Amino acid sequence: MSSLPKQLRDESDFDQLPHDIPISATIADIEEKKGFIDYYRFVMEVRTRGGSKYLIYRRYSQFFNLHSELELKYSPGDQDLSGPNTCRLPTLPGKVFIGNKKEIAENRIPELNTYMKRLLGLPTWVLLDDAIRMFFYQTETDSQYQPRALRRLRPPTRRVKTVKTNQTDVFSSPRAEVVFDFSGSGRLELSMKAGEVIFLLRRVNTDWLEGTVRDRTGIFPESFVKIIKPLPESDSDGESGGASGKGAGSYSCLRCYLLTPQGVDTRDVCVEEDIATQPSYKELLARMRDVFKVDGNIALNYRDPEGDLVRLLDDGDVALMVADGRGQRSKVKRPVNQFPWELHVTAASDLSVYNTEI
Repeated sequence: MSSLPKQLRDESDFDQLPHDIPISATIADIEEKKGFIDYYRFVMEVRTRGGSKYLIYRRYSQFFNLHSELELKYSPGDQDLSGPNTCRLPTLPGKVFIGNKKEIAENRIPELNTYMKRLLGLPTWVLLDDAIRMFFYQTETDSQYQPRALRRLRPPTRRVKTVKTNQTDVFSSPRAEVVFDFSGSGRLELSMKAGEVIFLLRRVNTDWLEGTVRDRTGIFPESFVKIIKPLPESDSDGESGGASGKGAGSYSCLRCYLLTPQGVDTRDVCVEEDIATQPSYKELLARMRDVFKVDGNIALNYRDPEGDLVRLLDDGDVALMVADGRGQRSKVKRPVNQFPWELHVTAASDLSVYNTEI
Protein backbone atom coordinates (compact mmCIF):
# COMPACT_ATOMS: atom_id res chain seq x y z
CA MET A 1 0.00 0.00 0.00
CA SER A 2 3.04 2.24 -0.16
CA SER A 3 1.89 3.82 -3.42
CA LEU A 4 -1.24 5.30 -1.88
CA PRO A 5 -1.39 8.93 -0.77
CA LYS A 6 -0.41 9.32 2.89
CA GLN A 7 -3.77 10.79 3.83
CA LEU A 8 -5.46 7.62 2.63
CA ARG A 9 -2.99 5.28 4.31
CA ASP A 10 -3.70 6.93 7.65
CA GLU A 11 -7.46 6.46 7.37
CA SER A 12 -8.60 3.38 9.25
CA ASP A 13 -11.71 3.04 7.12
CA PHE A 14 -9.80 2.92 3.84
CA ASP A 15 -10.03 -0.87 3.68
CA GLN A 16 -13.82 -0.58 3.76
CA LEU A 17 -13.96 1.44 0.54
CA PRO A 18 -15.41 -0.23 -2.58
CA HIS A 19 -12.84 -1.61 -5.00
CA ASP A 20 -13.99 0.72 -7.80
CA ILE A 21 -13.09 3.90 -5.88
CA PRO A 22 -10.44 5.90 -7.84
CA ILE A 23 -7.25 6.51 -5.90
CA SER A 24 -5.03 8.07 -8.58
CA ALA A 25 -5.39 9.71 -11.99
CA THR A 26 -2.76 11.00 -14.40
CA ILE A 27 -3.11 12.83 -17.71
CA ALA A 28 -1.43 10.70 -20.34
CA ASP A 29 -2.04 13.04 -23.25
CA ILE A 30 -4.29 15.65 -24.82
CA GLU A 31 -6.50 14.93 -27.81
CA GLU A 32 -8.04 17.34 -30.29
CA LYS A 33 -11.77 16.81 -30.80
CA LYS A 34 -13.21 18.22 -34.00
CA GLY A 35 -16.90 18.88 -33.59
CA PHE A 36 -19.28 21.79 -33.89
CA ILE A 37 -16.46 23.68 -32.21
CA ASP A 38 -12.91 22.30 -31.96
CA TYR A 39 -11.52 21.71 -28.49
CA TYR A 40 -8.99 19.62 -26.62
CA ARG A 41 -9.76 17.01 -24.02
CA PHE A 42 -7.47 15.24 -21.58
CA VAL A 43 -6.75 11.52 -21.88
CA MET A 44 -6.47 10.29 -18.29
CA GLU A 45 -5.31 7.00 -16.83
CA VAL A 46 -7.27 6.14 -13.68
CA ARG A 47 -6.34 3.54 -11.06
CA THR A 48 -8.84 2.19 -8.55
CA ARG A 49 -8.43 0.79 -5.07
CA GLY A 50 -9.04 -2.70 -6.47
CA GLY A 51 -6.09 -2.38 -8.87
CA SER A 52 -8.05 -1.71 -12.06
CA LYS A 53 -6.63 0.70 -14.63
CA TYR A 54 -8.51 2.38 -17.47
CA LEU A 55 -8.63 5.49 -19.67
CA ILE A 56 -11.20 8.29 -19.52
CA TYR A 57 -11.55 11.49 -21.59
CA ARG A 58 -12.47 14.79 -19.94
CA ARG A 59 -12.64 18.46 -20.96
CA TYR A 60 -11.51 21.28 -18.71
CA SER A 61 -15.15 22.38 -18.40
CA GLN A 62 -15.90 19.03 -16.74
CA PHE A 63 -13.12 19.64 -14.20
CA PHE A 64 -14.60 23.09 -13.57
CA ASN A 65 -18.13 21.73 -13.08
CA LEU A 66 -16.89 19.05 -10.67
CA HIS A 67 -14.94 21.56 -8.61
CA SER A 68 -17.89 23.97 -8.45
CA GLU A 69 -20.15 21.18 -7.17
CA LEU A 70 -17.62 20.12 -4.53
CA GLU A 71 -17.19 23.71 -3.35
CA LEU A 72 -20.93 24.01 -2.73
CA LYS A 73 -20.86 20.84 -0.66
CA TYR A 74 -17.60 21.01 1.25
CA SER A 75 -16.29 24.60 1.18
CA PRO A 76 -19.36 26.74 1.92
CA GLY A 77 -18.05 30.30 1.86
CA ASP A 78 -16.01 31.42 4.84
CA GLN A 79 -17.43 28.87 7.27
CA ASP A 80 -15.19 26.99 9.68
CA LEU A 81 -13.52 24.12 7.81
CA SER A 82 -13.31 22.03 11.00
CA GLY A 83 -16.95 20.94 10.68
CA PRO A 84 -17.84 17.27 9.98
CA ASN A 85 -18.94 17.94 6.40
CA THR A 86 -16.31 20.42 5.31
CA CYS A 87 -12.75 20.11 4.01
CA ARG A 88 -10.15 22.19 2.24
CA LEU A 89 -10.33 21.45 -1.46
CA PRO A 90 -7.28 21.73 -3.73
CA THR A 91 -7.04 24.74 -6.05
CA LEU A 92 -8.24 24.23 -9.60
CA PRO A 93 -6.31 26.13 -12.31
CA GLY A 94 -8.45 29.01 -13.55
CA LYS A 95 -10.15 29.50 -16.88
CA VAL A 96 -8.15 30.95 -19.80
CA PHE A 97 -10.13 32.90 -22.38
CA ILE A 98 -7.44 33.97 -24.86
CA GLY A 99 -4.65 31.98 -26.49
CA ASN A 100 -3.84 28.92 -28.56
CA LYS A 101 -6.11 26.07 -27.46
CA LYS A 102 -3.43 23.41 -27.77
CA GLU A 103 -0.89 25.42 -25.77
CA ILE A 104 -3.48 26.14 -23.08
CA ALA A 105 -4.28 22.44 -22.77
CA GLU A 106 -0.59 21.46 -22.67
CA ASN A 107 0.15 24.02 -19.97
CA ARG A 108 -2.72 22.76 -17.84
CA ILE A 109 -1.44 19.16 -17.66
CA PRO A 110 0.93 19.53 -14.65
CA GLU A 111 -1.57 21.73 -12.78
CA LEU A 112 -4.44 19.32 -13.34
CA ASN A 113 -2.26 16.35 -12.37
CA THR A 114 -1.47 18.11 -9.08
CA TYR A 115 -5.16 18.94 -8.60
CA MET A 116 -6.23 15.31 -9.07
CA LYS A 117 -3.47 14.00 -6.80
CA ARG A 118 -4.63 16.28 -3.98
CA LEU A 119 -8.31 15.67 -4.67
CA LEU A 120 -7.90 11.90 -4.46
CA GLY A 121 -5.81 12.35 -1.33
CA LEU A 122 -8.76 13.82 0.61
CA PRO A 123 -10.43 11.86 3.43
CA THR A 124 -12.17 8.66 2.40
CA TRP A 125 -15.65 10.03 3.04
CA VAL A 126 -15.04 12.63 0.34
CA LEU A 127 -13.98 9.94 -2.15
CA LEU A 128 -17.40 8.35 -1.75
CA ASP A 129 -19.06 11.48 -3.12
CA ASP A 130 -21.13 10.63 -6.21
CA ALA A 131 -19.77 13.62 -8.16
CA ILE A 132 -16.16 12.41 -7.76
CA ARG A 133 -17.04 8.81 -8.52
CA MET A 134 -18.94 9.72 -11.69
CA PHE A 135 -16.19 12.07 -12.89
CA PHE A 136 -13.58 9.30 -12.74
CA TYR A 137 -15.96 6.53 -13.83
CA GLN A 138 -15.25 4.96 -17.20
CA THR A 139 -18.37 5.56 -19.27
CA GLU A 140 -19.42 3.37 -22.17
CA THR A 141 -18.10 6.01 -24.58
CA ASP A 142 -14.76 6.05 -22.73
CA SER A 143 -14.42 2.28 -22.97
CA GLN A 144 -15.27 2.12 -26.68
CA TYR A 145 -12.66 4.63 -27.82
CA GLN A 146 -9.00 3.68 -27.65
CA PRO A 147 -6.34 6.03 -29.06
CA ARG A 148 -3.73 4.42 -31.27
CA ALA A 149 -0.90 5.86 -29.18
CA LEU A 150 -0.32 8.03 -26.16
CA ARG A 151 2.56 10.40 -25.72
CA ARG A 152 3.34 9.51 -22.21
CA LEU A 153 2.13 6.22 -23.22
CA ARG A 154 1.98 10.02 -28.53
CA PRO A 155 -1.12 11.70 -29.37
CA PRO A 156 -3.54 10.11 -31.83
CA THR A 157 -2.76 11.29 -35.33
CA ARG A 158 -4.69 11.36 -38.56
CA ARG A 159 -3.63 8.80 -41.11
CA VAL A 160 -1.47 10.18 -43.91
CA LYS A 161 -1.15 8.21 -47.12
CA THR A 162 2.43 8.07 -48.35
CA VAL A 163 3.02 7.32 -52.01
CA LYS A 164 6.18 5.54 -53.07
CA THR A 165 8.22 6.84 -55.97
CA ASN A 166 7.74 3.58 -57.85
CA GLN A 167 5.65 4.49 -60.90
CA THR A 168 3.53 1.33 -60.64
CA ASP A 169 2.49 2.25 -57.08
CA VAL A 170 1.60 5.79 -58.10
CA PHE A 171 -0.55 4.78 -61.05
CA SER A 172 -2.35 2.07 -59.09
CA SER A 173 -3.43 4.43 -56.29
CA PRO A 174 -6.94 5.93 -56.29
CA ARG A 175 -6.43 9.59 -57.20
CA ALA A 176 -8.02 12.70 -58.66
CA GLU A 177 -6.84 15.89 -60.36
CA VAL A 178 -7.91 19.23 -58.89
CA VAL A 179 -9.90 21.20 -61.47
CA PHE A 180 -10.74 24.30 -59.38
CA ASP A 181 -8.93 25.94 -56.46
CA PHE A 182 -10.58 25.12 -53.13
CA SER A 183 -9.95 26.92 -49.81
CA GLY A 184 -11.01 24.84 -46.82
CA SER A 185 -13.20 26.63 -44.27
CA GLY A 186 -11.74 24.73 -41.31
CA ARG A 187 -8.92 22.43 -40.30
CA LEU A 188 -10.88 19.35 -41.38
CA GLU A 189 -11.05 20.60 -44.97
CA LEU A 190 -8.18 20.24 -47.44
CA SER A 191 -7.15 23.38 -49.35
CA MET A 192 -5.95 22.55 -52.85
CA LYS A 193 -4.99 24.21 -56.13
CA ALA A 194 -5.95 23.41 -59.70
CA GLY A 195 -3.55 20.92 -61.30
CA GLU A 196 -2.59 19.14 -58.09
CA VAL A 197 -3.09 15.38 -57.78
CA ILE A 198 -5.03 14.22 -54.71
CA PHE A 199 -4.54 10.64 -53.54
CA LEU A 200 -7.91 9.38 -52.34
CA LEU A 201 -8.42 7.70 -48.97
CA ARG A 202 -12.19 7.24 -48.77
CA ARG A 203 -15.60 8.69 -49.53
CA VAL A 204 -17.17 10.73 -46.72
CA ASN A 205 -20.62 11.01 -48.30
CA THR A 206 -22.18 11.52 -51.73
CA ASP A 207 -20.51 14.95 -52.15
CA TRP A 208 -17.25 14.82 -50.15
CA LEU A 209 -14.06 12.76 -50.32
CA GLU A 210 -11.04 12.44 -48.05
CA GLY A 211 -7.57 12.54 -49.55
CA THR A 212 -3.92 13.48 -49.23
CA VAL A 213 -1.83 16.03 -51.09
CA ARG A 214 1.68 17.20 -50.19
CA ASP A 215 1.57 15.31 -46.84
CA ARG A 216 -1.69 17.03 -45.83
CA THR A 217 -4.85 15.03 -45.24
CA GLY A 218 -8.40 16.37 -45.21
CA ILE A 219 -11.81 16.35 -46.83
CA PHE A 220 -12.90 18.19 -49.98
CA PRO A 221 -15.94 18.42 -52.31
CA GLU A 222 -15.84 15.94 -55.20
CA SER A 223 -17.19 18.60 -57.58
CA PHE A 224 -13.80 20.40 -57.43
CA VAL A 225 -11.83 17.45 -58.83
CA LYS A 226 -11.73 15.08 -61.79
CA ILE A 227 -11.48 11.44 -60.75
CA ILE A 228 -8.58 9.71 -62.50
CA LYS A 229 -8.74 6.37 -60.69
CA PRO A 230 -11.78 5.80 -58.43
CA LEU A 231 -11.74 4.35 -54.96
CA PRO A 232 -12.46 0.62 -54.59
CA GLU A 233 -16.14 -0.09 -54.05
CA SER A 234 -15.51 -0.97 -50.39
CA ASP A 235 -14.10 2.51 -49.77
CA SER A 236 -16.51 4.39 -52.01
CA ASP A 237 -19.90 3.61 -50.56
CA GLY A 238 -19.91 6.08 -47.68
CA GLU A 239 -23.62 5.48 -47.13
CA SER A 240 -23.60 1.71 -46.83
CA GLY A 241 -23.55 1.51 -43.05
CA GLY A 242 -25.90 2.83 -40.43
CA ALA A 243 -25.14 5.98 -38.46
CA SER A 244 -24.52 3.97 -35.33
CA GLY A 245 -21.91 1.87 -37.12
CA LYS A 246 -19.57 4.71 -37.98
CA GLY A 247 -15.92 3.99 -37.38
CA ALA A 248 -13.46 6.20 -35.56
CA GLY A 249 -12.46 9.19 -37.66
CA SER A 250 -15.63 9.18 -39.78
CA TYR A 251 -17.71 12.31 -40.31
CA SER A 252 -21.28 13.49 -39.98
CA CYS A 253 -22.51 16.28 -42.24
CA LEU A 254 -24.73 19.24 -41.40
CA ARG A 255 -26.53 21.05 -44.22
CA CYS A 256 -26.69 24.78 -43.52
CA TYR A 257 -27.81 27.86 -45.44
CA LEU A 258 -26.91 31.54 -45.31
CA LEU A 259 -29.92 33.64 -46.33
CA THR A 260 -29.01 37.09 -47.69
CA PRO A 261 -30.71 39.64 -49.98
CA GLN A 262 -28.33 38.44 -52.72
CA GLY A 263 -29.45 34.82 -52.44
CA VAL A 264 -28.77 31.59 -50.54
CA ASP A 265 -25.31 30.17 -49.84
CA THR A 266 -25.54 26.42 -49.13
CA ARG A 267 -22.83 24.55 -47.24
CA ASP A 268 -22.29 20.99 -46.02
CA VAL A 269 -20.30 21.20 -42.80
CA CYS A 270 -18.52 17.97 -41.81
CA VAL A 271 -17.79 17.27 -38.14
CA GLU A 272 -16.55 14.31 -36.12
CA GLU A 273 -19.77 14.02 -34.15
CA ASP A 274 -22.30 11.22 -33.93
CA ILE A 275 -25.63 11.74 -35.70
CA ALA A 276 -27.36 11.47 -32.29
CA THR A 277 -25.37 14.42 -30.89
CA GLN A 278 -27.33 17.47 -29.74
CA PRO A 279 -24.93 20.44 -29.82
CA SER A 280 -25.38 23.51 -27.68
CA TYR A 281 -26.69 26.80 -29.04
CA LYS A 282 -23.33 28.41 -28.28
CA GLU A 283 -21.44 25.74 -30.27
CA LEU A 284 -23.70 26.14 -33.29
CA LEU A 285 -23.48 29.92 -33.24
CA ALA A 286 -19.67 29.86 -33.07
CA ARG A 287 -19.43 27.29 -35.88
CA MET A 288 -21.76 29.20 -38.23
CA ARG A 289 -19.81 32.42 -37.68
CA ASP A 290 -16.66 30.55 -38.65
CA VAL A 291 -18.21 28.81 -41.67
CA PHE A 292 -19.84 31.83 -43.30
CA LYS A 293 -17.48 34.52 -41.97
CA VAL A 294 -20.18 37.21 -42.03
CA ASP A 295 -19.90 40.66 -40.48
CA GLY A 296 -22.42 41.71 -37.84
CA ASN A 297 -24.73 39.69 -35.62
CA ILE A 298 -26.31 36.55 -37.02
CA ALA A 299 -29.36 34.52 -36.02
CA LEU A 300 -29.78 30.75 -36.18
CA ASN A 301 -33.04 29.30 -37.45
CA TYR A 302 -34.65 26.06 -38.54
CA ARG A 303 -37.73 25.24 -40.59
CA ASP A 304 -40.66 23.75 -38.69
CA PRO A 305 -42.87 21.00 -40.23
CA GLU A 306 -45.01 23.72 -41.85
CA GLY A 307 -41.96 25.18 -43.61
CA ASP A 308 -41.76 28.39 -41.56
CA LEU A 309 -38.47 29.67 -40.14
CA VAL A 310 -38.18 29.51 -36.36
CA ARG A 311 -35.40 31.46 -34.61
CA LEU A 312 -33.17 29.66 -32.11
CA LEU A 313 -32.40 31.51 -28.89
CA ASP A 314 -31.07 28.89 -26.47
CA ASP A 315 -30.39 25.20 -25.86
CA GLY A 316 -34.10 24.54 -25.36
CA ASP A 317 -34.80 25.74 -28.90
CA VAL A 318 -32.00 23.51 -30.21
CA ALA A 319 -33.66 20.53 -28.50
CA LEU A 320 -36.96 21.36 -30.26
CA MET A 321 -35.17 21.65 -33.62
CA VAL A 322 -33.48 18.27 -33.14
CA ALA A 323 -36.76 16.64 -32.10
CA ASP A 324 -38.57 18.09 -35.13
CA GLY A 325 -35.78 16.89 -37.42
CA ARG A 326 -35.91 13.37 -36.05
CA GLY A 327 -39.68 13.36 -36.44
CA GLN A 328 -39.32 14.25 -40.12
CA ARG A 329 -36.60 11.65 -40.77
CA SER A 330 -38.92 9.21 -42.57
CA LYS A 331 -40.33 11.97 -44.81
CA VAL A 332 -37.03 13.44 -46.02
CA LYS A 333 -34.44 11.23 -47.74
CA ARG A 334 -30.91 12.05 -46.59
CA PRO A 335 -27.55 10.24 -46.51
CA VAL A 336 -27.24 8.15 -43.36
CA ASN A 337 -24.42 10.36 -42.06
CA GLN A 338 -26.29 13.66 -42.50
CA PHE A 339 -27.99 15.25 -39.49
CA PRO A 340 -31.79 15.15 -39.77
CA TRP A 341 -31.99 18.87 -38.95
CA GLU A 342 -30.68 21.85 -40.92
CA LEU A 343 -29.59 25.35 -39.95
CA HIS A 344 -30.67 28.57 -41.67
CA VAL A 345 -28.45 31.56 -40.87
CA THR A 346 -29.83 35.09 -41.22
CA ALA A 347 -28.87 38.58 -40.10
CA ALA A 348 -30.09 39.06 -36.52
CA SER A 349 -31.84 42.30 -37.54
CA ASP A 350 -33.70 40.71 -40.46
CA LEU A 351 -37.22 39.91 -39.26
CA SER A 352 -38.68 39.76 -42.76
CA VAL A 353 -37.82 36.05 -43.07
CA TYR A 354 -40.40 35.05 -40.49
CA ASN A 355 -43.99 34.28 -41.37
CA THR A 356 -45.31 36.18 -38.37
CA GLU A 357 -45.57 39.65 -36.89
CA ILE A 358 -43.04 40.47 -34.19
